[in-house]
Amino acid sequence: MARYTGPVCRLCRAEQKKLMLKGDRCKSDKCPINKKRPAPGKDPKGRAGKRSDYGMQLREKQKLRRIYGIQEKQFSLFFERALRMSGITGENLFVMLEKRLDNVVYRLRFASSRSQARQLVLHGHVSVNGKRVTIPSYLVRPEDEIAITGKSKNMVIIKDALKEFGKSGVMPWLQLDPDGMKGKFLVSPRRSDITDLADIKEQMIVEFYSK
Repeated sequence: MARYTGPVCRLCRAEQKKLMLKGDRCKSDKCPINKKRPAPGKDPKGRAGKRSDYGMQLREKQKLRRIYGIQEKQFSLFFERALRMSGITGENLFVMLEKRLDNVVYRLRFASSRSQARQLVLHGHVSVNGKRVTIPSYLVRPEDEIAITGKSKNMVIIKDALKEFGKSGVMPWLQLDPDGMKGKFLVSPRRSDITDLADIKEQMIVEFYSK
């Protein structure tokens, strides 16, 4: 499975936004975004020309793709599925991305970043309805129970990540039992529920793929 293996902080600098790719480091003073460093390849004196409509649409697509940690081919397949669904394409895309198992594991506070959640899934530390699932792109359904399996409950990285639950809880479409290390995907979220990504302009992404 292809995945990005370069320096992830460079991706945040490219988008000039915290993509939360390194968990707690993104919340610390070590985050390069806090230092207001220019994006890679960008003129530090701000002499770059005005970005075209295509350029803005591309950046919005790249931003969302990088937040969820998905490669281009898979992201475009998700968009095609969203396009075929009834309803608003941009909202459909968001809902499907939120239903990915690696994202749900991250949202349930079992991991401090989506990349860490992806590794937990790949290495067999996560089950869905009592059955071990090792496919990060697996789409969970309402009322599915997601849990940490067996001896994996002793993993320090999971225990450390769960500390965030005491600070900020979980999203309203999720339910978590932190002591049992299990949670439930209650219902598919609406676009308006995904408040931490409210600044993403999904219509630009739709326009990008419509060209």
